[in-house]
Amino acid sequence: MTLIDKPQSAQQTEVEIDPALWPDVATVPHQPVRAAIAKRIFHRAADRIPLRVVEGTRSYGGGNQLDPVMTLVRPEAFYERLGATGTIGFGEAYMAGDWTTDDVAGVLSAFAANMRDLVPAMFHRLRHAVLSRQPDKFDNTVDGARENIHHHYDLSNDLFKTFLDESLSYSSAIFDGEPNHSAEPLTSAQHRKIDRLLDAAGVGEGTTVLEIGTGWGELAIRAARRGASVTSLTISIEQADLARERIAAAGLTDKASVLLQDYREAQGQYDAVVSVEMIEAVGANHWDEYFRTIDDRLKPGGRVAIQAILQDDYTVLATRDTYTWIRKYIFPGGQLASVEAIDRTVKAHTALRISDNYSFGPHYAETLRRWRETFEDNWAAVAALGFDETFRKMWSLYLAYSEAGFRTGYLDVSQLTLTKATV
Repeated sequence: MTLIDKPQSAQQTEVEIDPALWPDVATVPHQPVRAAIAKRIFHRAADRIPLRVVEGTRSYGGGNQLDPVMTLVRPEAFYERLGATGTIGFGEAYMAGDWTTDDVAGVLSAFAANMRDLVPAMFHRLRHAVLSRQPDKFDNTVDGARENIHHHYDLSNDLFKTFLDESLSYSSAIFDGEPNHSAEPLTSAQHRKIDRLLDAAGVGEGTTVLEIGTGWGELAIRAARRGASVTSLTISIEQADLARERIAAAGLTDKASVLLQDYREAQGQYDAVVSVEMIEAVGANHWDEYFRTIDDRLKPGGRVAIQAILQDDYTVLATRDTYTWIRKYIFPGGQLASVEAIDRTVKAHTALRISDNYSFGPHYAETLRRWRETFEDNWAAVAALGFDETFRKMWSLYLAYSEAGFRTGYLDVSQLTLTKATV
């Protein structure tokens, strides 16, 4: 084991990092030139955003007493990691305890709100020379996609149960009215999200539905209760098992079936195709296959409703091949799309056209806030499943990173309706 200090507020205790599980967290890279450049860029960035940085006896940054505080516990290790691998190093530094904060979502929001202006233009142009490209092994071929999905969704059904609501919906809810600190229970907001998507796809009595990406079965259950016949596809073994159990418990096995199958292996034609936050796992070089499959499986005159996490088109194009912390630790092979990228793809490869775009990014920020706080509150139950402290920090950072993205508008989420012309 590698021993490091783990700060909690002003307190510091020791935490062990298992180098077999977390080799790049346990080892600090040594690239002094890059570290020196990273230090200059970081100081420049901190002075421009609403953040206070504590480094030893020094405090700096553009924030005031009400803004979040980021404490550099081991500054040299932090700059070495940041210089060596950029955002990957930033995240690994948090996992290692090189920096800490009492408000991780607030710190990340300060960066996310100013992301494009924080790094000098020269370094934007040098992005591909400085940062690593996503490894080819994460390409979402049929076999590769199974490995990528296994990495995240097959961690443990019990893990996800510790922080999701009773619907087991792992995607943005839609709250009634203002989402920020809404009093509405998360389950009812998740049902509103699902029902809106089903309405957009025209799902009702007697319709046939193809769902790409089962999750844990809640959408299939609600569609079946409308009288639809649902075929749901997933390549997560654990999700398939639990989704089938839940469908059976609801008495809907005659109306909804779950197939352990890649979307490219789908057969038949359907009145509606629905997919909730699945396109993020497709990969930009496979978007044409994804939408062609939907087009092929959709009957003429049918409707498609997908929920997608989105970025602006500039960011999508600039970062599509970049190896990031999220891609390394959370979603290997992941790639966010933009509305423009989806529109370009469907126009070039299908008869589908976007007919409606309902955007609700702030609702995802609230959804993620609740997941993160519940995860932290239930950490003892997570630890009992065999997950260590480094995993806790990684997962908390992932949820906070995502929350910050939606809270600042760096990320968005939409329900897109697509239609197919009648032949």
